[in-house]
Amino acid sequence: MAVDQRTVVVGAAAVAAALLVAGGIYAWRDLGTPPRAKAEAANAAAPASASADANTVELADTQLAFVKIEAAAEREFPLEKTAVGSIDFNEDMTVQVFTPYQGRIVGLFAKVGDDVKRGQTLFTIASPDLLQAESNLIATSGVLQLTTRNLERLRGLYTTHAVSQKDVDQATSDQQTAEGALHAARDAVRLFGKTDAEIDRIIAERVADPTLVVPSPITGRITARNAAPGLFVQPGNAPAPYSVADISTMWMVANVSEADSPAFRVGQPVRVRVLAYPDRVFEGKIATIGSSVDPATRRVLVRSEISDPEHLLRSGMFANFVISVGEPARSPAVPRDGVVREGDGSMSIWVTTDRRHFVRRTVTVGLRHEGYDQILTGLKAGELVATEGALFLSNALSTSSR
Repeated sequence: MAVDQRTVVVGAAAVAAALLVAGGIYAWRDLGTPPRAKAEAANAAAPASASADANTVELADTQLAFVKIEAAAEREFPLEKTAVGSIDFNEDMTVQVFTPYQGRIVGLFAKVGDDVKRGQTLFTIASPDLLQAESNLIATSGVLQLTTRNLERLRGLYTTHAVSQKDVDQATSDQQTAEGALHAARDAVRLFGKTDAEIDRIIAERVADPTLVVPSPITGRITARNAAPGLFVQPGNAPAPYSVADISTMWMVANVSEADSPAFRVGQPVRVRVLAYPDRVFEGKIATIGSSVDPATRRVLVRSEISDPEHLLRSGMFANFVISVGEPARSPAVPRDGVVREGDGSMSIWVTTDRRHFVRRTVTVGLRHEGYDQILTGLKAGELVATEGALFLSNALSTSSR
């Protein structure tokens, strides 16, 4: 048993000696490797985007194809507020068409949605007031003819001294009174809308026409019709038989948040878009701002007048509008693809001086307009920035830092 233990000890010593020799040989080989060769091997193994700076990325030639570089330029960013609302008729240009005298409707000549001209007939009524006025016209016309013939006869007799001057003077007074009454009767009929030619025809034919024509007072579109044949109507008795709106301008009605309301002023320009015409912009201006805040929604009414010369807008259309609330701000700008939102919520861009090394820089973003972000801090005009591929650079930095 002792012999076996000596044998184990001798074997362990031999193994230890062999390990020491092998270690010396390995150390001698490592010390003999040149430092430059070791550095080249390390660089070859590293990725192309690796960098000693935690916010810097260096791209290889093949990677530069994924990045577009441009010099940052200043752009104007309009100070605007946006809101949603609906289109409505301009009530300031909407007329309720009542009959000027009472009567029964006998004819209708327009329906809802029709475009009418000023003076175009909307409906007619059988008016007893018109019939009375025309009857009086016919009567006064007959009296004038009688007094005129009597005056002429007396003047002829006066030349032969068959009548006195007093009789001639009385006949002259009667004729002048009849003439004045006829003028008054013509004016009374003219109030019903009859023309002088129509009045002359009534006198000549001695036939009264009780049909009263009610025309449109403005050029516009019929927005409501409550008239029906046989319906008895009176002046000012609601509802009006017809409503006509001037549609050359429309209303854009919106409710803006209470916090935004101080930025609005009467007369500020407005740009409106509707779903029916997504590529069309309608221009207008603010006409009215509500004097109170809705207690339920905490919003303020803003009403704008929108020009619509082609009559494209319809009441009830859903609309988006933009209101200019101040002078445009001029600032350095970067396309939206050049700005990256980081995981902590900050916004960053990538700046370069040699078009190969890119440095991530945190910026403050303001307004957005036409695909560009306003850069309030962190960038000067003329600096080279990555306008496309910024996300690629952020991913490259993230990969290299793992």
